[in-house]
Amino acid sequence: MHTEVHVHGNVLVLEGATQQELEQALTPWLSYVDIDSLSDAKSAQQDEAGIVFDRRRRMLEICWTGWVGRNFQKALETAFEALCPYTEEACGIEVTYYHEDGRDEHGMVFVGPSLEAVQDMQRNFMVEDVSALLSRHFNDAEIGEVVGLVNQLFDRRIAAGPGSASQDGEDDDGLRSASSRAHRTNIKKHLH
Repeated sequence: MHTEVHVHGNVLVLEGATQQELEQALTPWLSYVDIDSLSDAKSAQQDEAGIVFDRRRRMLEICWTGWVGRNFQKALETAFEALCPYTEEACGIEVTYYHEDGRDEHGMVFVGPSLEAVQDMQRNFMVEDVSALLSRHFNDAEIGEVVGLVNQLFDRRIAAGPGSASQDGEDDDGLRSASSRAHRTNIKKHLH
């Protein structure tokens, strides 16, 4: 059974990083979808750019939709993990699966030059999301209390160190070992 997936985000890469190095890093993803190079990495949606490296801006721009199977997430995570050494700063990349039964599954994969940079980016995304959600019903002081608790949770997890288990039993980075700098966060949403 194949599922439609959309991957979206911009990755600032190190000065001097070449398209060949980025293609090599992304090989698990490109090979999974039977693509040889970024120039062939077109999206199934004609109005989307696909996967494009803008050398002048040092930006890997991803706006790609395709049909994938069960092992795609593993290939994507492996590719993003290999991309981490070429990143200038941490960023979040949205991954959305559109299942045939009408369910939409939205997640984020974080990439960055270090575990600390990725954890800071995860914290920033969480604080931004929680603040936006709470702002509908609470004032700034009340939101600040919850943001303080979120920061405490992140501080506790960071202090526990690599390999600390979360409630779901996964490693603290949501994937594998603590040496990994590509991190996945799943958020299930029903957009109907």
